[in-house]
Amino acid sequence: MIKKISPALFFFLPLFLFLQTGFSQTTKKVLRTIIIDPGHGGLDQGAKGAFSTEADVSLAVSLKLGEAIQKECPDTKIVFTRTTDILPGNKTNKTDALRYRADLANQSAGDLFIAVHCNAAPPIRHSEVTGYRTVTTKKKKKKVTKKVPIYRYWYTPNPAEGTETYIWALSKSDAKINSVSKNDDYYGEIDSTSTLTLPDPSDPAERARMLIYAQNYFRKSLTFADLIEKGFQAQGRTYRGGVKQRNDKGIWVLQATGMPSVLVEIGFITNKEEENYINSDKGQDEIVTNIVSALKDYKQRLESRQLMTDDKKAF
Repeated sequence: MIKKISPALFFFLPLFLFLQTGFSQTTKKVLRTIIIDPGHGGLDQGAKGAFSTEADVSLAVSLKLGEAIQKECPDTKIVFTRTTDILPGNKTNKTDALRYRADLANQSAGDLFIAVHCNAAPPIRHSEVTGYRTVTTKKKKKKVTKKVPIYRYWYTPNPAEGTETYIWALSKSDAKINSVSKNDDYYGEIDSTSTLTLPDPSDPAERARMLIYAQNYFRKSLTFADLIEKGFQAQGRTYRGGVKQRNDKGIWVLQATGMPSVLVEIGFITNKEEENYINSDKGQDEIVTNIVSALKDYKQRLESRQLMTDDKKAF
């Protein structure tokens, strides 16, 4: 005897098959390529501490970061802007090297850009009056004598410490819009026979569409940066006010990269204790552990959001 098949089965069977195989087939990897940018390099050594430079420390931490990310996310491609003590692209000046960093990131179709830097603070100037000297001047053809203080000046190290993570400011979307066209995600996937037409920012519709992408990059950058800063805070690092937006003095690698981008200041190289920390294996391992932990959380959030989108599309 053949049993009658319930009509409901015809509804739930496709759903069951989709849940089993659909996500893996249709969901695009959210972090296919990550760009890691060690700050400075070569003739540009950046900030200097008592025994180390920003270029050297940033490179050491970046290489460890890339290795750790590759271990956690083996399917993700890691692209370094430099792996030795040179200006990126082996350029001969800082301006060209900065442009190379952003161009490399865009040409590599990066999904995330992480710049690693060290912070610095100038020495604090102190003064005191050590005596007076007599000065005679002419004022309205009359001699005037007065005492002028003599000062002694000296400097002490700046105690500034802690981490800072920067993103490109939402108020500066125009600069980011110009970078949107450099990212493949803006166009979607195309085949080798397609004709690629660059968007025209002067077209109101295209500009509005590009602005959406720029704002999306801002939100993602803010999410990732906030996770990094909260992680540092949990590790006991000094809190310096959370994520900061650069909207006064531009950071080229944040402005010119068509993807979510963050710049992490891992500590003050001008602070004796922090210089020791960021040069130590313990300090560098903790910095890397925190950024990778933030990355995993960020990746999970992106994947959850994408699964929700795919789920809506399925129905």
